[in-house]
Amino acid sequence: HKDKELVYADNIYKRMYLASLTKLLTALVVIEKANLDDLVTISSRASNILEDGAKLSGFRQGDQIDLESLLNIFLIYSGNDAGIALAEHISGSEEAFAKEMNKTAKRIGAVHSNFVNSHGLHDPDHYTTAYDLYLIVNELLGHEELVSIISKSSFIGEYITADGSLKSHQFMNTNRYLLGRTKLPKNLKVIGGKTGTTSEAGSCLVLYSTGDGGKGYISIILQAKDGDELYDQMTYLLNMVE
Repeated sequence: HKDKELVYADNIYKRMYLASLTKLLTALVVIEKANLDDLVTISSRASNILEDGAKLSGFRQGDQIDLESLLNIFLIYSGNDAGIALAEHISGSEEAFAKEMNKTAKRIGAVHSNFVNSHGLHDPDHYTTAYDLYLIVNELLGHEELVSIISKSSFIGEYITADGSLKSHQFMNTNRYLLGRTKLPKNLKVIGGKTGTTSEAGSCLVLYSTGDGGKGYISIILQAKDGDELYDQMTYLLNMVE
């Protein structure tokens, strides 16, 4: 609840893996440190993620895209290659960028977390708590550009391929509420959110919604066993809102 009133909490200080919910903190660092008009060139490392099941936007080495479009694709479609490209553009390497992530997390009070990459692919040293995630989301909501991005159901991204041709692709959001595939309870309206899934983190979802009178609610579910359980639990949680 944006009035700092806690509606429901369970295990909010337990250390957990967070998968692509990582991308919310990455976006915070990007918006604070980068120029949205920058042109980003996709590196070999960004275009060659080999991890099984990793979601990729499909960039090839040498492709060029403006940072604002890349950030949209990163948050809406959850492309991990976009995450590496953003990190390298801002800090030169993922390792250096992760240091900025940890600095930002500590600054906003998320002191029980540790980040080693910009995208959330599994690493045992990459973790958070539900409460720290709440702090990160709360900070993100202060940036209109980021709220606008996480509220989109899709995004048409244009970029220049390595051979100089213009490519356009529609990237769909992964949030069932935004896509209209899962119904929201009562008088609530989903503004936006972020999904995350790895075998170690399970199915995760952060949601920002508003109720009567414009009251805002941040809700977080971590470690659901699958997508159906995740949305069932989130709907159950949101039904607690008066």
